[in-house]
Amino acid sequence: MKDFIEFGSQRIDFNIKFSKRKTLGITVNPEMEVIINSPENTPTDLIKKKVEKKAGWIIKQQSYFLSFHPRIKERKYVSGETHLYMGRQYRLKLTESKKSEVRYKGRFIEVYTPKKDKAKELVLEWYKIRAKAKFAEIAEPLIQKFKKYNVEPKGLYIQNMSKRWGSCTPKGKIILNPELMKAPKACIEYVIIHELCHLIHHDHTQKFIDLQTKEMPDWRRWKDKLENLLA
Repeated sequence: MKDFIEFGSQRIDFNIKFSKRKTLGITVNPEMEVIINSPENTPTDLIKKKVEKKAGWIIKQQSYFLSFHPRIKERKYVSGETHLYMGRQYRLKLTESKKSEVRYKGRFIEVYTPKKDKAKELVLEWYKIRAKAKFAEIAEPLIQKFKKYNVEPKGLYIQNMSKRWGSCTPKGKIILNPELMKAPKACIEYVIIHELCHLIHHDHTQKFIDLQTKEMPDWRRWKDKLENLLA
């Protein structure tokens, strides 16, 4: 069941799930969806009052998760266009060639292709290949560091995600978005540390925030950098 409330100038949409429980719970997931877990037969007016009471917290949680939503500007993948790699800007240089290859040289990302309309596909695949090696390199010392908490991820995986920079599955697999290759190293470390903290604390509780701050005291700086750089 779906409903909403108006809170100031904002509208808060939420999904209501009824079940045999005694108390009403409100959660905000990484997709910024608001889920109301409510006892059966709870009046809608009462649910709305509870949502209004927690509206400030809901908006704060949604804003927090927004930083994990990639907002990459649409690119045309033509010569002269700027693209980011590890936080630095490079210009795309397309060259017609019998071979299909991408490499970066100086301040250029050079794309060799027999068909220029294949440039996007080649560049995205190049980012993914680079991400697989680079993320593993960056993650290894962090994974070793977290062993003091008796945790270790089941694996590090690369996957395109429209709404997340990273995620940690219930089975302990850490998944990273290859778009992170466009960000500085510290931003990548921040996302990896964030997901490693989820091996210990599954929700974004104060204990989670405290652990993240302990392992990366300046994480807010890199969170903001990631949000603004790739917006």
